[in-house]
Order: sequence, then C-alpha cells, then structure tokens
Amino acid sequence: MKRWTWLAGALVATLVAGCGSAGTPVDPAPVGSVQRPMPGGTDVSGKIEQGGSDAPNCNPQQSLRPDDSMPPGSTMDNIKKRGYLIAGVDQATNLWGFRNPHTGELEGFDIDVVKEIAHDIFGSYDPNTIRFKAINSSERETVLASGDVDVVVRTYSVTCERLQKVAFSSVYFEAAQRVLVTEKSGIENIAQLGGKKVCAAGSSTSVNRLAEAKPKPEPVVTNNWTDCLVLLQQGQVAGVSTDDTILAGMTEEDPATRVVGPQLSEELYGVGVPKGNEDMVRFVNATLEDFRKNMWRDRFRHWGLQRVLGDLTPPQPQYR
Repeated sequence: MKRWTWLAGALVATLVAGCGSAGTPVDPAPVGSVQRPMPGGTDVSGKIEQGGSDAPNCNPQQSLRPDDSMPPGSTMDNIKKRGYLIAGVDQATNLWGFRNPHTGELEGFDIDVVKEIAHDIFGSYDPNTIRFKAINSSERETVLASGDVDVVVRTYSVTCERLQKVAFSSVYFEAAQRVLVTEKSGIENIAQLGGKKVCAAGSSTSVNRLAEAKPKPEPVVTNNWTDCLVLLQQGQVAGVSTDDTILAGMTEEDPATRVVGPQLSEELYGVGVPKGNEDMVRFVNATLEDFRKNMWRDRFRHWGLQRVLGDLTPPQPQYR
C-alpha cells in the first residue's frame, strides 16, 4: 500500500547529523542547603484530584471498525482540502515526541504515527501536510473539544472517563506505569516511596495512581515529564512515576537513573479524536492496521524501546 517514503528522509537527516555522545549524568544530590526553584507550574501541595467515575459497560480497548474511505464532506476530505493535518503532540518526551537537537525537527514513536495518518490522507508524505501543536498533558482534552487539532498523539492513555469527553482509535501501544529512581537511591518499589516526594505530570493517569499507592507518597505535579526528570536529578523528588515507555526515554537521557518495581497499571495508548468524528476514528484505525503490520516493530527497535521494555509485539486491536 505504501510506506517508507518519510523514513528515507529521516534516515538521511540522521546520517548528516551524526551520532551525538551521551551527556554526563547530572549528580542527583543537591548542593548546599539552598532550595532550588521548582519549574514553573509545579504543584507541591500534595493534593490530587481524583478522576470521575467510569461509564458503565465500557471497554477502553474497543474502538470502531477501520474504514480507509474518504467520501466528499468527510472529516478527512475537509483536512485534505485545507492542506494539512493538525496534530497535538509532545515536544519534550524523549523517544516519543521530542525535538532533535541537531535538526530541530520533531521525532519519536508518536510522531511516526502522525506521519502515517497524514500519509494516508494526502496520498504521500510531505512535511508541509502536517502542523504540529505542542501541548501539555493537561491540554489534550481541551484542544480536542475546541477543535484546535484534528488528532492528539501524545502517549494518550484510553480510559473510560476520557471516552466520555473524546473519541479514541484502537490501541497502538500497551505500556505500564512504573517508577524511576536514581541508581544510588536503594529504592526498589513504590512502597519505599511512602511519605516521600514523587513527581508526575498533571492530568495524567499516573497522578491518580499515586493516590492509590500504599503507603501514599507525596505527589509533586508538573506540566511535563522533562520537569520531573530535572527534579529527580536535583534531588527535589525521590522518584518519578509514569508509563514505562516515558521512563525509558528518561533513562536514555540520564544513565544514572533506573526503572524499578512491578507494574502499577496497564496503559493503553490510542489516538485522540474530537467527539463525534467517527469517520476520522475509523480512518485512523485503518492507518493503524497497516502501521502494526508493516512499521511497528521497525519503529520500536529504531527508538531503542526494547532496552527497557524488552521485546514487545504490537497490540491486537479490538473493535465493536
């Protein structure tokens, strides 16, 4: 059906940029007694807003059956006439949605998914057919509800609560929440973080999971996961808790950190779509069918996710 047109350009850019050497890990121990300032937007109150109740008879793994047609007047047809797809993404999560320091271009597993959706709408890959909108975790539902974006592809976990506000594609990646600590901390699981400061990004499923931990840690909520890593490196928090996929990127950035403990939850990544755009959900699901078969394993290995997550396989989609 296609495929590797945009990958060829990415490979050339990588070869030109060369391979950068890993930076020296930051010493996690704070220097002196002066408290370092927290990143802007950080909440250290320790309060967590619990999520709402799930909808009855909800199965977050199920989505609409795929359909790659683009009839006149459809959401995809309107996007094609406009000339570009608008995608809400991350720009600060290593391996998933981040800016290449050599080229300034957005890269990562989630960015690859966006490129495939655009490819299928426009018939070939052209970077001018995508407009990326960098958003925080807390903005995902907002930009979909307002129509500011056509899709959100940002390590976006499908939950029954979120399905009441937005629509989702089928699951394209299965993650699990775990904990990141420094190598020298001696911490091996979430239980050892009871009463200690643990960082998570706002409006993420990880935040609510911290409220359920026993003994309960003291949450520190930031706008993005990069801030959490900085706080861990500075010794202002004892750990970071989020999806192992995101933590994998942090260990790549700082080898003096490690992922520990059992899985705290299962996280199912889907593409977020504005509520009511069922044709777009079906179209994206058709794209993901092809992505799983022809590109998923290559992209998984390309981003080095197997180094932390092991040898995973694409999730099998479920439809209703």
